Amino acid sequence: MMSRFDQCTVWITPDAPQAQQHAAPQSWPELATLAARLAGAWQSGATLDTPPPGQLPTDAAAAFAVQHEILARRGVGIGGWKVGAKSADGPIQGAPLPLDACHASGARFARERYAPLGLELEIAFRFARVFEPRATVYTSDEVLSAIGTMAATVEIVASRFREWPNVDRFAQLADLQNHGALVIGDAVPYRDDFPFEAPALQFHFDNEDVSRATAGKPAANPAGDPRRLLPWVVNHCTQHLRIAVTPDMIVTTGSYTGMFFPTRAGNARGTIEGLPPVHLELF
Repeated sequence: MMSRFDQCTVWITPDAPQAQQHAAPQSWPELATLAARLAGAWQSGATLDTPPPGQLPTDAAAAFAVQHEILARRGVGIGGWKVGAKSADGPIQGAPLPLDACHASGARFARERYAPLGLELEIAFRFARVFEPRATVYTSDEVLSAIGTMAATVEIVASRFREWPNVDRFAQLADLQNHGALVIGDAVPYRDDFPFEAPALQFHFDNEDVSRATAGKPAANPAGDPRRLLPWVVNHCTQHLRIAVTPDMIVTTGSYTGMFFPTRAGNARGTIEGLPPVHLELF
């Protein structure tokens, strides 16, 4: 039986064990230079000028190659994935989350380390099985039936580019889609009947309501039901990148609250009804 998620867009390319092979025909040395600059900015906290035209990824495949070269150069593993879409039937894109940028609820962050610094309240999932690379794509039913747990998360949005948001879209995708850090609340068992499209929620920075909910119109995920994004992640990994998706990986699925830019130190706390709260401190 076909799931209503079976029409999800997936990136599928011929098998290639090396990220560089996905970047052709663009020059890999130029993309590697961009990856080295971004990896250095991750380590130092520096911001970069807009890359010269030769270093700008020309498509999503080139941007994905840069993403993984950043992690390789930093020597960190994949802690999970961020994935999203701008509309309920729009194209999907995502990025790996560096393992050292995934934190438990209650984590503290220095504001000056992130420029800009935006906060988003999201729902994330973990799977209860391993998805190994194989010759055929995984169906939506296979992916959705494997969801094990879910949790509230807050993503810190940040960019290594000084001129963000006025940066080429593929350069932003290469820069881990503007990822800074992910703070993960306690997980609970997955519920198929959860109101994923527009759950009741609260998002506060100190005593300020930053949820962007309006009277009669609850906060909502622009992707619609965020579960539709999960088959993309599994097939992007297993078909395009030829890597496994494992139960330890967290998959966060886009903001219900837009993006809030705090201008001072303080505490952010997100509560999505039915999930344990998630909070972080900026100092």
